[in-house]
Amino acid sequence: MSARLGLLRDPDFGRLFAATALGQLGDRIIFLALPLVAITALDADEFQVGLLTAATTAGSLLVGLPAGAWVDRVRKRPVMIGADLARALVLLTVPAAWWAGLLTLWWLCAVALVHGVLTVYFDVAYVSYLPHLVGRDRLVEGNAKLSAIRSVTSIGGPAVAGPLVGGVGAPATLVVSAVGMTLSGLLAIAIRRREQRPRAGERPRLKRDMAEGLRFVLGHPTLRALILGDAIFNLFLVMYQAMLLVRLERAIGLSSFGIGLVLSGMGCGALLGALLATRVSRRLGQGRVIWLAPLVTCPLTGLMPLARPGWSVGVAAIGLAALSLGGVVRVVAQASLQQALTPDRLLGRMSATARFVSWGGIPLGGLLGGASGSVFGATATLWIGAAGMTLSALPTVLSPLRGRAIATIGRSDGDTTISPWSGA
Repeated sequence: MSARLGLLRDPDFGRLFAATALGQLGDRIIFLALPLVAITALDADEFQVGLLTAATTAGSLLVGLPAGAWVDRVRKRPVMIGADLARALVLLTVPAAWWAGLLTLWWLCAVALVHGVLTVYFDVAYVSYLPHLVGRDRLVEGNAKLSAIRSVTSIGGPAVAGPLVGGVGAPATLVVSAVGMTLSGLLAIAIRRREQRPRAGERPRLKRDMAEGLRFVLGHPTLRALILGDAIFNLFLVMYQAMLLVRLERAIGLSSFGIGLVLSGMGCGALLGALLATRVSRRLGQGRVIWLAPLVTCPLTGLMPLARPGWSVGVAAIGLAALSLGGVVRVVAQASLQQALTPDRLLGRMSATARFVSWGGIPLGGLLGGASGSVFGATATLWIGAAGMTLSALPTVLSPLRGRAIATIGRSDGDTTISPWSGA
């Protein structure tokens, strides 16, 4: 039993694990509630929903690179704590404005933008903090366990949000998200392991540090292929997501509870992916998993634009669950590989550069999704998104990852070491 628990026996990792659960629960509720505020409370059209999606994800483009350079110079845990508590305060302005009769689409977009910027700082610090907390030899296990709890909250979040949105309204549901993020920040405060202060080195120069991160990531053939594939995938995923709720709510006629069930099904796929991630990586090798997963699962997203009211929605939801399964298996392998290939002093900049490049097109995806939905309709936009996500495997298929496994050697308790292939 203790072997299965692995890192969960470590009290500090347990606190990070619990903080992840609560923070992600709040984030998953936002994923459903924020667009539904626009759709149901503000009667937003397709383009306005796309605009909100773009505002939600614009933070990576605005502060992605400087966030990484700055995080590499400071302790990571205080950044995570501050970002969590600030995000909670920002979210509380939505129900406050709604109750005061002041809520508008522009207010909602401003909240989404500020929340997204804070999330960039949190995520960069979070990715950079894990190797310090668990050590490089346990990254695969740590990433797999954190992905598992994120997947559980992907099930629970929409399942909780659906009835809440139906019962108290989408704006009030964001109070639950704020509470989750507040508790996440408090748990991070309770982590006792002292984090070493980064070595001062030379005098910090923001432009030089950002340039060093860009050169490292874009000059590395493996990292370059990974983030290019991610950039293509994320662009079309956001186009798809921007119109998914519109189609489910308006074309298929699902209630908030029904939409929550569909998204919970995606969470079930993500949970299964997290449980299988370490085993699949060991069996196939991390390199093959990274390019094979999207090729197998992304085409199944084409089931949703075929769905009609009735049983076919359930079949389409299975396709979305498969997308989540493949996505988590790929992300666990990819995150562990990226962390293993990057020196400690560049972890923040690697994470921020990868996020800047791979997430930089997400705001464009939201705008394109909204524009495509307005011109061609939500169904056609879902087809475009499904095709684009499938083609996102090309950069990694054409890279050294294809046909080359990365050996993941470890004991049954998940203690692993990663041996990159020669020339990576």
